[in-house]
Amino acid sequence: MAVPATVAAAQSSLYVGDLHPDITDTQLFQAFREFESLSSVRVCRDSMTRASLRYGYVNFMSQQDANRAIKVKNNSYLFGKVIRVMWSHRDPNGRKSGRGNVFVKNLAESIDNAVLHDLFQKYGNVLSSKVVVYDDGKSKGYGFVQFESEESANSAIEKLNGSTVRDKQIYVGKFVRKGDRILPGYDSKYTNLYIKNLDSDITEALLREKFSTFGKIISLAIAKDDNGLSKGFAFVNYDSPDDARKAMETMNGSQFGSKNLYVSRAQKKAEREQLLHNQFEEKRKEQIQKSKGSNLYVKNIDDAVGEKELRDLFSSCGTITSVKVMRNEKGISKGFGFVCFSNPEEAIKAMSTFYGCMFYGKPLYIAFAQRKEDRKTQLKLHYAPQQARLNGSPATVIPPGFTPYFYPNVTSHVFQSGLLYQPLGLGSGWRANDFTPPTRPFQPSQVPIVPSTNRNRRLNRGMMNGHMNSMGKAQTGVYIPQLQHYYQPLDSREYMAAAKIPGMLMERHFLQK
Repeated sequence: MAVPATVAAAQSSLYVGDLHPDITDTQLFQAFREFESLSSVRVCRDSMTRASLRYGYVNFMSQQDANRAIKVKNNSYLFGKVIRVMWSHRDPNGRKSGRGNVFVKNLAESIDNAVLHDLFQKYGNVLSSKVVVYDDGKSKGYGFVQFESEESANSAIEKLNGSTVRDKQIYVGKFVRKGDRILPGYDSKYTNLYIKNLDSDITEALLREKFSTFGKIISLAIAKDDNGLSKGFAFVNYDSPDDARKAMETMNGSQFGSKNLYVSRAQKKAEREQLLHNQFEEKRKEQIQKSKGSNLYVKNIDDAVGEKELRDLFSSCGTITSVKVMRNEKGISKGFGFVCFSNPEEAIKAMSTFYGCMFYGKPLYIAFAQRKEDRKTQLKLHYAPQQARLNGSPATVIPPGFTPYFYPNVTSHVFQSGLLYQPLGLGSGWRANDFTPPTRPFQPSQVPIVPSTNRNRRLNRGMMNGHMNSMGKAQTGVYIPQLQHYYQPLDSREYMAAAKIPGMLMERHFLQK
């Protein structure tokens, strides 16, 4: 949206973040219309869905108005959400580098964007401050502060890290992008412990009394739901990594109240997901190795057949460890399943016994079960030649009814197994194939060009059906002038249509019956 410019000056652009998803360009314009030099506004949207990206830009013709807009509108409420207003930085490298960006955690719930800004502004020019909140506006306990310079960020980290703000010791450090974060190993030092299996009546005072015997506790919190009831787990943060390790080794598995505690190093979500993924992969590989050669794939199963019927059928061949009939989301059989035996010998016996046998009116197909990756690789190798032909890869074919001829005096890569033809386009109006011209040029034909006469015209008419031998009698076949040789096919009733190989004249001749 545009308004008449009142000041003839360079345009100043502001970034407006944390917008309500329902805000439109008109509403954003109305929020900033009090500034006279307002020139245009834009709410950024997804190019496909047109959904708001929850940020936008406000442009002024006066830099003074832009400065005043930052002071007035930054950390103000718009549609029930606190918005951030700062100078727009067009250079993406500066935004993504993390230069001057500070990460703050362990914040009190009462700290919002404005309080965080006031806390850090004494150390330098603060471009932006943000406390991350839930959908209901409740603080998640951490946030970010963007300084104009790296020196200001380092100064804030040095002065504020470990300080107490509103009865909580905060952590202040450099912001590290998610992709660059290094997950700690087992031997890494840690001070934060995760405790679960807590009774609902366990209070923070009781938990502190129990765990303070191992060392100085910096912070302790029991997770609670919206009603203030315990969720059954808590976090304890020690001052010393040695105290944290000692508490974990001592209290893990010990009884506290009516339950046995589980105590471990507190992990971030990404680290926890990676650990669970690795454990799952190890168990899967172990199971695959254990059942290798013992697991059978059974196909063409009738819809009425379940695990019980399949187990009854195959149990005569040995000990079955598991049976599974695959079904869709509606519970209907997909027509195949798996039967796993205790050893490969029993699986081989079952496959040889029941392969092709009629079961509920259908012949069974039985094979060794394969992993999806192995099966895809096998099918890819099997269909690779066919796919290559479909993709237009050159192939060598000889039309049926012709004897492969060999031409040792002509370039070898053209005539290695007889006459070569392109498999596609073999119809009327044969075209030249795609072979590369031979490196050694053919010698020009020594056959002289004879002026047209009645006799020559009679000879030419004879050569339309064949070539003339030395006695002047027409023959059937193909004559190649460059080789000065005549080639006779096996069956004179068929015709030969030769491709025009570069450097060699081979015309289409119909042979006499």
